[in-house]
Amino acid sequence: MRAGPSQEEIRRQNLGALLRLVHMRGQISRAELTSELGLNRSTIGALTSDLTATGLVSEEAPRETGRAGRPSLVVRASSEQVYVYAANIGVDRITAARVGLGGVILDRRESTRPSGDVVPPLRSFIQSMESKVDTDARCFGAGISVCGLVRREDGMVRLGPHLGWLDQPVGIALQEELPDLLPSVVVGNVADLSALAEHTRGAGVDCSNIIYVYSDVGIGAGIIAGGRRVTGHGGYGGEVGHMVVHPNGRPCGCGSRGCWETEVGEEALLRLSGRTGQSGREAVLAVVDAAVRGDAEAQAAVRHVGDWLGFGVANLVNIFNPELVIFGGTLRDVYLAAAAQVRSRLNHNALAACREHVRLRTPQLGDDAPLLGAAELAFEQLLADPLG
Repeated sequence: MRAGPSQEEIRRQNLGALLRLVHMRGQISRAELTSELGLNRSTIGALTSDLTATGLVSEEAPRETGRAGRPSLVVRASSEQVYVYAANIGVDRITAARVGLGGVILDRRESTRPSGDVVPPLRSFIQSMESKVDTDARCFGAGISVCGLVRREDGMVRLGPHLGWLDQPVGIALQEELPDLLPSVVVGNVADLSALAEHTRGAGVDCSNIIYVYSDVGIGAGIIAGGRRVTGHGGYGGEVGHMVVHPNGRPCGCGSRGCWETEVGEEALLRLSGRTGQSGREAVLAVVDAAVRGDAEAQAAVRHVGDWLGFGVANLVNIFNPELVIFGGTLRDVYLAAAAQVRSRLNHNALAACREHVRLRTPQLGDDAPLLGAAELAFEQLLADPLG
């Protein structure tokens, strides 16, 4: 028979559970921790004392509550002292941030994505931010979000078609540039990490089943089912942009024909609005703005994309039965301009039982979602075993 967990294993598990709660809330009282974790007051006191001793959290008396009796101490994440670096590598831009425990963005840098290696500018961003950090603060690694297929096992970007990448070990390369600062660098897909961020801190906090559809030239999705990320066997799940919706449609860059991406992606919107040759987020926003102002060609383009957007979402709703669908990246603005077409198509194509409770939303975290998702990935090892 397998032996039960030792007292030390149970203690470490409880420490991780407590630290995760503080990380999610930013601050939480001992009384709330006792209720949430189902542990007694003395155990909570011992655990918070252990985490305080390591500098991961701090405790302080709450502000005046107006209630009789001794107030419960408030446990706070040591955001300024315990942090990771997060980066988002988009088609047009790269962004990096220093993110403290508790999900607080403390500092950030952004620039146009260079046509060559992205590691040197990322290294510069991190070194610039690190120069302003207190000497007693601790970095626990870095997380990177990219628009591409990322192998879960080692963070290898197997394919980033819109980045021009094939088998790029960007995480390993960044760690090798800053070995004394970054104990580890983890890499994930931008839609998957954005879904994680919205699930833990944004529009999907109270939802266990979420689809986050993201566009940055191409289309991808992050999927949360039963409160857990769905990434597939190797980590390549969520490539919904290559779901074939129109078998006799336009050729796709993946080599197939009629992929969803060819009907709702950036290139489709710009082509249909007569802006062939343009690219980038500003070009997409210009089409949406023109449609709002009454430009007939832009309106027709937005309606077309909205209709196909709803078509694809209906398929995803039938398959995953989510509570919430979030439209991120440039799809946020397209959805806001074409919400009627999206909802109409969803109502027409999705099963009533699957669609009746679905809410369609835009990201609460906005453009910070990929960064905060990357930070969550980087914090995971610390949260799993705070004393490890």
